Amino acid sequence: MNQRSRLSLLVVQILIVSLLVALLGRLFYLQIAAGPKYRDAALSIQSRDVVAPANRGLIVDAYGVPMALNKVGLAITIDRIEIDKQPDKGVEVMQRLAKLLKLNYNDVYTNTRLCGELPVGERAGCWTGSRYQPIPITKEADPDIALQIVERPDQFPGVDAQPISIRSYPGLVDVNAAHVLGYVGPLTEDDLTKDTGKQYYRSESIGKAGLEIQYDSYLRGIPGIRTLIVDRKEAITRESQNTKPIAGDHLVTSLDIRLQAAAEKALADAVKRGRANGYTSDSGAAVVMDIRTGRILALASYPTYDPNAFEKGLTVQQASDLFSEKKAVPALNRALQGLFAPASTFKSVSVVAAAAAGYDLNASYNCPSEVQVGTRAFQNFDSKNQGRMNMKKAIAVSCDTIWYQIAFDEWLRDGGLRPKNNPNDYFFKAAQSFQLTEKVGIDLPSESRSRLADRDYKKSWFEQNKDFYCNYKTRATKAQQTPFLIQLAAENCVDGDKVRAGDAVNFSIGQGDTVVTPLKLTQMYAAIGNGGTIWQALIAKAIVKTDGTVVKSFAPNKLGTLTTAPSTVKFLQGALREVVVSGTGAGVFAGFPVEISGKTGTGQVFGRNPNGTLKDDTSWFASFAPSKKPRFAVVMMVGQGGFGASTSGVGVKQIYEAIFGVKGNKVVPGAAIYPYGKPPTDLPKISPATKPKEAP
Repeated sequence: MNQRSRLSLLVVQILIVSLLVALLGRLFYLQIAAGPKYRDAALSIQSRDVVAPANRGLIVDAYGVPMALNKVGLAITIDRIEIDKQPDKGVEVMQRLAKLLKLNYNDVYTNTRLCGELPVGERAGCWTGSRYQPIPITKEADPDIALQIVERPDQFPGVDAQPISIRSYPGLVDVNAAHVLGYVGPLTEDDLTKDTGKQYYRSESIGKAGLEIQYDSYLRGIPGIRTLIVDRKEAITRESQNTKPIAGDHLVTSLDIRLQAAAEKALADAVKRGRANGYTSDSGAAVVMDIRTGRILALASYPTYDPNAFEKGLTVQQASDLFSEKKAVPALNRALQGLFAPASTFKSVSVVAAAAAGYDLNASYNCPSEVQVGTRAFQNFDSKNQGRMNMKKAIAVSCDTIWYQIAFDEWLRDGGLRPKNNPNDYFFKAAQSFQLTEKVGIDLPSESRSRLADRDYKKSWFEQNKDFYCNYKTRATKAQQTPFLIQLAAENCVDGDKVRAGDAVNFSIGQGDTVVTPLKLTQMYAAIGNGGTIWQALIAKAIVKTDGTVVKSFAPNKLGTLTTAPSTVKFLQGALREVVVSGTGAGVFAGFPVEISGKTGTGQVFGRNPNGTLKDDTSWFASFAPSKKPRFAVVMMVGQGGFGASTSGVGVKQIYEAIFGVKGNKVVPGAAIYPYGKPPTDLPKISPATKPKEAP
């Protein structure tokens, strides 16, 4: 054998040895290293979990009154194992059952199919659990009908009736609270595929919105699992485990069910009042906060929806209505998701800016009917010349032109359209000191971030929109081709990345591109009322076990402090009191026995409604009380509600009447929601039978 042949043989030997080593290594990995993993996978192929959902924990108010609880329903269920033995796979039985229960047969069929048994586009309402457990097709059956079914097993083989736990929102004292509480619903394929780190079982119901989803891991409990081992023909051979469900923990909130009811009623009344005054008045929000802790005492959004409807199952029309613009999008929580120009309520920020810029807050200034800014005349409210006045009165009567002059002067000092390297930007920095662009951190999902239209925003906005505005005539719709919009587009194409004079003066009165959530404005006015502390908004107080053991407490969280002099905050407190004494809020609160401080706002809105009409002004009233020792901040916003005082101001007054127990112009002893002037701090004893106290 020559040298070349030996070399070839050696290469072949090395190749064979390498392959053997690789095969042995793979065999070692599969049988030893990854053995447990694959054994579990093999077992899962022949095992089926039957899930017994745990009783969900209660959600209660600060006194232990249940706002979300469980009630017993009577479910009509179908046993797929039994019904599939029928010659027609149970079609006749299900048709007979659908007729008796007055249900649509197609819905019954879909509800009893495993999701994998249906085409992708037809899985809405499919069963996410196992075929080895009873599948409910209705949870609130009439007992008489249920009796007819169980007494006729020959006609309804595989059909049974059994008690079932239903999530219920009882609506005590007419409380809705849907946007706070949220709702629960069955697991979907999306829920199961999300990498949340949570262990879900297919037939469970979980929180889908509000507090229900925020604290789902506590409320949900631990379901009971019965694992069945089956053979290739799906016949049960044995049971491998059977654990009992463990009930979920309870959530104690800072809400007061009586105050929540009062806030919801006041908001609904305000919306109706706006309509009666001739405005579109289609939506709104109201927030009540403890300004010393940041705890939310009531939160309402209008329009709302029935959270119980999700347990029953929504029709296609109901689901569509929740997000319909014509219905004003009831699913939207306007208190923390809606963004609106704050209008004159923002002048509190402008006071901080003026003080930082060196303006004497105790001096007098002219309030003319208009101020010329470049080529445009900016009008005072109602175009009134109100003469010379001090700054406190300017806040009280809501003079605009004083702020136009100050903002325009500061814009010029900062360099105008060619800003200095380090402009003072007093107005922007004043807004930043209120943490305007930071979320309030409320323990509810999907909070919107308020927007500050400063220099960074303008640059970012321009980068996203310059192509549209610089090619406006070819990109805009025919309806957008108006002379005003064409001119605006041309200006935006040239210097849309800069803070223009008009931007500066609009900013000073809360108009323009700066928008806030009602919750953020509440946090801002709470900071003014408490002397400068910015608190995180918080609803949860504690997670409590069924035996009363505290699992977790939620303490107030200080987020920061206003970066302005205490004297400025004190001046601002006095000016906001003057609004209610002799300014735009005086008529609403005339003779009110508790001192209130606040600010009206009437925000102009650009655009049209679905019916083609121009949008009406946004109505605001932001406040805190009592004025001398503030404890509560109350803010109301009514979309397209018109004037701040006459629409939202009256609504805020109604809320304060409930808080302080005011009847007419007198405080009625014992009628106040908080008789000691502050919300409770102790945790309540929780009982599903707890009843609310009489609302004042």
